[in-house]
Amino acid sequence: MSATTSFGAACGTSATSDSQPKATDTPIPAAAPTLGDTENPQPTAQATNAPTSLPTSTPTVPASSPLPANTPTVTPPPPTPITGDREEAGLFFRIFGFTTDFNIHSVPFQEVSWGGQPRDGIPAIDEPKYQSVAEGDQWLQDQEAVLLLDIEGDVRAYPIQILIWHELVNDIVGGKPVSVSYCPLCNTAIVFDTTLEDGRVLDFGTTGNLRNSDLVMYDRQTESWWQQITGEAIIGELTGTKLDFIPAPLVSWKDFMEAHPDGQVLSRETGFQRAYGRQPYILYDSSDPFLFSGDVDERLRATERVATVSSGDVDVAFPFSVLEMEPVVHFDLSGQDIVVFFKKGTASALDASTVAGGKDVGSTGVYQAEAGGRALTFRAEGDLFIDNETGSTWTLLGKSIEGPLKGEKLEAVVHHNPLWFAWAVFKPDTILYLGAGA
Repeated sequence: MSATTSFGAACGTSATSDSQPKATDTPIPAAAPTLGDTENPQPTAQATNAPTSLPTSTPTVPASSPLPANTPTVTPPPPTPITGDREEAGLFFRIFGFTTDFNIHSVPFQEVSWGGQPRDGIPAIDEPKYQSVAEGDQWLQDQEAVLLLDIEGDVRAYPIQILIWHELVNDIVGGKPVSVSYCPLCNTAIVFDTTLEDGRVLDFGTTGNLRNSDLVMYDRQTESWWQQITGEAIIGELTGTKLDFIPAPLVSWKDFMEAHPDGQVLSRETGFQRAYGRQPYILYDSSDPFLFSGDVDERLRATERVATVSSGDVDVAFPFSVLEMEPVVHFDLSGQDIVVFFKKGTASALDASTVAGGKDVGSTGVYQAEAGGRALTFRAEGDLFIDNETGSTWTLLGKSIEGPLKGEKLEAVVHHNPLWFAWAVFKPDTILYLGAGA
């Protein structure tokens, strides 16, 4: 991991900055978002042009102690010059301090915009600490959303109440270097394998910029910029390189506790002072998304949650509104028989002023529809799932807890739970599942 102590900038303006914005010669549009007031949030695009930000009373990390008088100063190298006319290129994002080669890019600069924070404005967590489930249960509520990561039996819970303030955790789980990411503007909770094919290991911060409301990250090794929702480098030396996704569902803390009583949970002892448990995006998933100027795919409400899966060029989205009525869906994904499970009991982190106080939006699991060497079909019974072939009982997390297949686990399929507008703008040809017979 990098020894750097000043970490990524923001997906939007979800936290106070630990470093003040610095002057830049990059043009910023007159309508660039400014930090707002979350004591009186304005959740809709019609109501305000600025994103919701932290209350001014939110504590920040104390400044570090002064350096000795004889300590030499180090001037960072300037960013690689951008050829051509910046204004004509539509370069309205912040580049100050980056050594990125901006002459290499796969997306139009017009699509990238400043999110209201400087580089390093929202700090990634680079030295995560963990607690036992019993300790975590002292401050987590049953219905709170956590991201569940299980690599080689090393099981971790990353509470959204922490991720919403940091957006990135650089970690090693089960011996594998990973980056755990969360963009609150898109509700994209994604885990990446950060080892490239050539063996290089990356770790990430955030640039302070967005593309279609989604977090734009940067790796600290080459300072290439990466699109979080796709896991692809879009600017800089590594442009076109893609990171591998690791299955990591968003589930309730209660479901995590019951399935993994010996697991670990990310501690709130992050080295930063933040209002953990509270969140600044009040009513965000009930209104129009701010900081988004693209076209909304009108097949669904913009901020409806969907369970998404991809195989090659095929992308499929299952709306939560449909899954609530149809909690088991079998689907042929490019020749793979998959099953989608849905269960109520997980609170939205983007609704009330507290993460635990949000409306019940539920959570999903997606799996290969086979176990024990045989294909299975399922039905829902209450909060559990029964396979029709053996009568075994299964949980949302894909484990059989009763019946002939007790102890068996379904193979997880990578899936995410983004807001519809964010997924559709990156995956416009998505197949939208609207229910059996639709």
